[in-house]
Amino acid sequence: MNIFDYMEENYKEKESPLAARMRPQTLDEIVGQEDIIGKDKLLYRVIKADKISSIILYGPPGVGKTTLAKVIASTTSADFHQVNATNAGKKDMEEVVEKAKENLGAYERKTIIFIDEIHRFNKAQQDYLLPYVEDGTIILIGATTENPYFEVNGALISRSRIFELKPLSKENILTLIHRTFESDRGVKSYNARITDEAAEFLADVSDGDARAALNAIELAVLSTEPSDDKIIHIDLKVAEECIQKKAIRYDKTGDNHYDTISAFIKSMRGSDPDAALYYLGRMLEAGEDIKFIARRMMIAASEDVGNADPMAICIATSAALAIERVGMPESKIILAQAATYIASAPKSNASCLGIDKAIDIINDTGNLPIPAYLRGSSYKGSAELGRGIGYKYAHNYPNHWVKQQYLPDEIKDEHIYEPNDIGYESKIKEHFRSIGKDAKRYRYVDPSKNTSDE
Repeated sequence: MNIFDYMEENYKEKESPLAARMRPQTLDEIVGQEDIIGKDKLLYRVIKADKISSIILYGPPGVGKTTLAKVIASTTSADFHQVNATNAGKKDMEEVVEKAKENLGAYERKTIIFIDEIHRFNKAQQDYLLPYVEDGTIILIGATTENPYFEVNGALISRSRIFELKPLSKENILTLIHRTFESDRGVKSYNARITDEAAEFLADVSDGDARAALNAIELAVLSTEPSDDKIIHIDLKVAEECIQKKAIRYDKTGDNHYDTISAFIKSMRGSDPDAALYYLGRMLEAGEDIKFIARRMMIAASEDVGNADPMAICIATSAALAIERVGMPESKIILAQAATYIASAPKSNASCLGIDKAIDIINDTGNLPIPAYLRGSSYKGSAELGRGIGYKYAHNYPNHWVKQQYLPDEIKDEHIYEPNDIGYESKIKEHFRSIGKDAKRYRYVDPSKNTSDE
């Protein structure tokens, strides 16, 4: 390092943002993530032993992915290179690979490449790395806020260990806040103090994101004048001004999007309108597309409610049409009505199971011949082909039903739609029993005896 590089590094160390200055420099300084870097855990041991292999660090912002990579960089004997996928190209990768080949061939030295936001690499860029990760030319450390199983090349995934970093606890954030006020790398030199109430508030509203808490502290310290005692006092009012509102961690194209809509659907399916409204509110506050929410509710109305309450699909469809005419913010009321109706309705997935079973039968049996009397007979010459001959018109019989085979001969005894004894489907079963349609098959089954987890 020449004098200019040294001066640049020295300047960065003093003037870089607080969150960067407070970044842990050793494994033992890292707060939180004990489940993966506790002293008895695999990742802790391999880092300490300098035996790291390719890994992908996955988790929301501010939980320590980059910090962990930099700690590895400071402890390993391998040549360490860092690139950010937002601005790195193939040329950058080629330079690292060439250097790695030289390290391996000339010095028997390993090379680690840390790719921040690896999910932003396109398929071609990820494919380029694959053979070098596979043959050990480079060791990959990838960091991503997105679920790697959605966003990272499956071949890279299979050659890497996935470590999920969780949001930091309130206690973790409090530890970092107090450390910041006590450390020379933090705000100690500003002679600043923070009240317990303000620290508790910041730890709570930062939502597990250490960077958010430290950014708020930095803004508070730099924007607050010292009092008469020459101390910068950070109280609750100052803290509230500097962080404003708890950020809702939600990316409409990412993992949180899938997790939240999944929880919303499962809450409606589980007949919990409270949880359905909670997850609906989270999506609306995060700016989720209301048409997407409405589409998912229409699916749930058929998949999970079905004929137990045929009005559910009507309510969901009406809501989908209404929100297009009304827009936000009033559409939240319409969506809430539909969500609570679906969540509160009796449930049956018989229609869903029925169509899946029908398709399975079709895949197993192929294109079975349709009985001749069910085939079209409205064209000239159909009678000569036997089309429609022997068909019994249901409306000509008592109760508008007559016993008649409709399935192909090979599967005539298959039972595909199995209505439940819940809601309107119980009336369907009663109707079938009253007209004599497979009376034994449509016997009453006590719903409380159903212990299926499906």
